[in-house]
Amino acid sequence: MHPNPIFRGRADARNLDFARAQGFGALIVAVDGVPQIAQAPFLLSDDDAHADLHLLRSNPVWRALDEPRQATLLVTGAHGYISPDWYGIDDQVPTWNYVSVHLTGTLERLPTGALRDTLDAQSAHFEALTAPKPPWTTDKMPRDLMAKMMRTIMPLRLTITGIDGTWKLNQNKPDAARLSAADAVEAHGLGLDTRTLAALMRDPPEQESP
Repeated sequence: MHPNPIFRGRADARNLDFARAQGFGALIVAVDGVPQIAQAPFLLSDDDAHADLHLLRSNPVWRALDEPRQATLLVTGAHGYISPDWYGIDDQVPTWNYVSVHLTGTLERLPTGALRDTLDAQSAHFEALTAPKPPWTTDKMPRDLMAKMMRTIMPLRLTITGIDGTWKLNQNKPDAARLSAADAVEAHGLGLDTRTLAALMRDPPEQESP
């Protein structure tokens, strides 16, 4: 995470809400000193204690889980380039603004029998966001085809023991400079989802007291 504490210290609830809304991240596991990385959709439990996901059997991360391992789920969102000219003040340098949350904990395989529930819970969560169309469910798949596809993937669970977030939104600049940069971020679009980034820069979340 970013070493400057002004960009950190957000409440766990805010970081978890961000991760839940994104629902997709990079799962990172060290195997014999070499990082193995897998991109995966995930679903946080209602009590925020764990994240459930699934991977292909052929994925190096799944193959490495012959026993539970420490892992990090890296969840990122809006980000963008910041030109020093946008602040309207002298002696500044280019930077990059972003939001990122790290969920760390113990990653383990779930029993094969848990796969259907994992898939149904994930699809139900995301399909609810596609309304007003009727939600897709696994029942719409032919049983033999669904069974064939399920043999290629396996369920996993990350039991969360640590939550860290970086909300780098120019909080270290004067308000006028930050707001000026936010307008330019939205106008130029040099990044990902820069409209959301600009909105966050205009009203950054408050830092929690230690």
